[in-house]
Amino acid sequence: MNSPITLDALKVLDAIERKKSFAAAADELFRVPSAISYTVNKLEEDLDIALFDRTKRKAELTPVGHMLVEQGRLILKATDELTHMAKQSAEGWELELRICIDSLLLFQPIYSLIAQFQQQYPWINIRVTEEVFGGTWDSLVAGSSDLIIGATGEPYNSDFSIHNVGNIDFVFAVAKDHPLIKEQQPLSNEIIKQYPSIVVADSSRHLPGRSAGLLDGQARITVPSVEKKIEAHILGLGVGFLPIHRIKHQLASGQLVTLALVESENRHSDLCMAWHKDNKGKALAWFIDNIKQMKVKLL
Repeated sequence: MNSPITLDALKVLDAIERKKSFAAAADELFRVPSAISYTVNKLEEDLDIALFDRTKRKAELTPVGHMLVEQGRLILKATDELTHMAKQSAEGWELELRICIDSLLLFQPIYSLIAQFQQQYPWINIRVTEEVFGGTWDSLVAGSSDLIIGATGEPYNSDFSIHNVGNIDFVFAVAKDHPLIKEQQPLSNEIIKQYPSIVVADSSRHLPGRSAGLLDGQARITVPSVEKKIEAHILGLGVGFLPIHRIKHQLASGQLVTLALVESENRHSDLCMAWHKDNKGKALAWFIDNIKQMKVKLL
């Protein structure tokens, strides 16, 4: 069934309601007043509904007319947005960009970039997610992310473009009142194993999970993110390595203390961002270019 309510009719009603007269609406729409009257009369006839109260001097909508104008404006707005999105999509702009940030990183630098992007391209949706260890790569492999930031380790295949965004140093840190502080340093593995290790769960869903910093036979407490791991360390629930850029304030305040280990291997991770090589989206390209320029500010 074809509806008599057309986009043109909705535009006419909108103009009449705003301008408060048929003549003024005609001027705005660059039409003669008789064309405006014909559109309204035809719509009322087809609907068998009075949209205007003609006992008044000015064009006043009936309650049904008000409802039609209000709902019609939503339709007109949606139509304009759809038209705009279609044009932008044809020009290579995505309707949505999906960014996955590894739990090692702070979100604030990326949020600042998103704010800049929105000022220029407010119609593009941005979806931000957080993953851990292999889960960051997993999101790209599974197609649930367009861009991953802060990924560690080697990629799982050669389908991705990769760019280094910095590196992270880790330190062995415990709460200020943890029993290990009273032990002679450097600490041996045998001493460390007496206390639980706080580990962040790999969030991979399809790829094999990854882990780091675990000793054989050591109990563990598993938490969902680096932020929660830091909280657990401060509470003295366990021990382990933490990214130094995430605990500068806690070290300065004395909440956390770094300890020397006998097996003081260098704890260091290179970070990268990655995306599918065949993804030519303009929003993706914008973020890649801007992140390359802010490399040291991500940490």
